Amino acid sequence: MILGTGSNVGKSLIVAGLCRLFTDRGLKVAPFKPQNMSNNAAATPGGEIGRAQALQARAARIAPHVDMNPVLLKPESETGSQIVLQGRVAGHLASGDYARRGDFLPQVLESFERLCARADLVIVEGAGSPAETNLRARDIANLGFARAAKVPAILIGDIDRGGVIASLIGTHAVLEEADRAMIEAFAINRFRGDASLFRAGVETIRAATGWPCLGVVPWFADAARLPAEDGLDLRSGARKPGAGLKIAVPVMPGIANFDDLDPLKSEPGVDLALVRRGEALPGDADLVILPGSKTTLRDLAVLRSEGWDIDILAHRRRGGHVLGLCGGYQMLGRVVRDPLGLEGPAGEAAGLGLLDVETVLDRDKTVREVDILHAASGAIGRAYEIHLGSTQGADAARAPFRVGSRIEGAASPDGRVVGTYLHGVFSADPVRTAWLAAIGGVASEFFYEADVEATLDRLAAHLAAHLDVEALLALARQRPGLA
Repeated sequence: MILGTGSNVGKSLIVAGLCRLFTDRGLKVAPFKPQNMSNNAAATPGGEIGRAQALQARAARIAPHVDMNPVLLKPESETGSQIVLQGRVAGHLASGDYARRGDFLPQVLESFERLCARADLVIVEGAGSPAETNLRARDIANLGFARAAKVPAILIGDIDRGGVIASLIGTHAVLEEADRAMIEAFAINRFRGDASLFRAGVETIRAATGWPCLGVVPWFADAARLPAEDGLDLRSGARKPGAGLKIAVPVMPGIANFDDLDPLKSEPGVDLALVRRGEALPGDADLVILPGSKTTLRDLAVLRSEGWDIDILAHRRRGGHVLGLCGGYQMLGRVVRDPLGLEGPAGEAAGLGLLDVETVLDRDKTVREVDILHAASGAIGRAYEIHLGSTQGADAARAPFRVGSRIEGAASPDGRVVGTYLHGVFSADPVRTAWLAAIGGVASEFFYEADVEATLDRLAAHLAAHLDVEALLALARQRPGLA
């Protein structure tokens, strides 16, 4: 089990790299995360899981499965989350009921043992930090799981954020003895410069904790080329002032499945601007993308409070293009109705009115992977859907995509405003190329899926060079029942 001293210390990336490394050594490897909290989800045949686990499954060269992330909490507000249990929606968890997570331990252990039965090695990712002692009583995400499943753990510290010595020693200090005994070693992640300069730091941690160090992993610059797990990783990256096409994306609180943007961010000829609250949408943008949302009505209210609706309407009058993805698609219509209060308080709100469609949210949740055809160009690809409700209206007759015999999405009469429920459309190189060409851009010879595969290979080699992977395997074999 890979634990971290905090969120965003690189646990997901390390697990992905280890999955690729050990798979390429001939082992049957599977990733596992007992509990994830993220609105960045992936569709599998059995339901939805965290997108990080889907990437880790890809790294292990196997299909993603709901057992890889049996508990997914999808934040709907500051005080509550939707519960996705073994792939299916199972209710709502208010912040005051957070201890109820412990109720899901039987399903977590059931999924874990099923994975173990069909794999040589299961690599488990923790969530947040095991030092959150206020959450320990019914923990299923970190050492509570490790003890229940008898899984040895390694603690990762992120030196790039500073205070790594204190965070590792501090974690050791606050853990109860039985929890502390589950941690067998530590490692340092994201080191910049000469690692020999940190030898004294490693010795300080080892002397204070008794844990051996399994390595000091240098900064992996290509991490940004892989899909990120949550909003902490959501950032523009290096801007490209000379790029031929400028795309603006307003970042709203409930943003979901934002890795839709990754292929565009990687295009050399695209300057992708993520616009934060308090900032105006750039007036020189060629395309505005409204991304997916877990809380469409709330995000629609934020969009108006920030004045982004005014910016978008002005952009449209100037002849600019607008694309809405999933929740963003719903916002482009005339009205969004949530009569059952599925994403917050029941209610409805006027949309931006840029598409002649209306949306009604209902209990039936669509979760599926699909083959798609871009109607305008004939380009084909693979995408997925995760959404509540249905959207209908006159502009749906000009659907931009076909999914089998079904038309999908909607477009304005002049084609400059488009909405779709499909996620991942830009990951398909022919679809992305055709889309960029249609709005005046030029796609490069960049192949997104091939780039992800090559990056996973480089990540595996990076970890092999800087971690004691033989010691990791030896620790895994300590679990009862393993040779």
